[in-house]
Amino acid sequence: MRASILALLKDRPMHGYEMIREIGERSDGAWKPSPGSVYPTLQLLEDEGLITSASEGGKKLFTLTDPGRAEAEEGPDAPWEEAGRGVDWDAVNEIRQAGFGLMEAFGQVWKTGSPEQREKAVAVINEARKKLYLILADEH
Repeated sequence: MRASILALLKDRPMHGYEMIREIGERSDGAWKPSPGSVYPTLQLLEDEGLITSASEGGKKLFTLTDPGRAEAEEGPDAPWEEAGRGVDWDAVNEIRQAGFGLMEAFGQVWKTGSPEQREKAVAVINEARKKLYLILADEH
């Protein structure tokens, strides 16, 4: 995240949301960082004196400082390009759909189910999580 922010700010000052959008576009959708990863990184970079911010229309506009520009020049020009290399997009979409389907079913039980049904649903989710970790451990 750090290298991507510094690389983006070499081009021009940007708002946090603009950086999220730019990384998504420049990685051809392979990586869209969350605000929860971008904004803390921006704060850290500002604390380190590598960027400054100025309020502009209720939003913060971030700009490289001289030390920030020096660090950005030493870093990669397009760190987001690695995000999409070697990705099996069909498998990613299959996994994503399975996860969304699971959460949709869980949400239905949570909204309309009895307390006992909700308890059973939580147990199923917890059991599924354990089984997924066992797959990584190559155990059954």
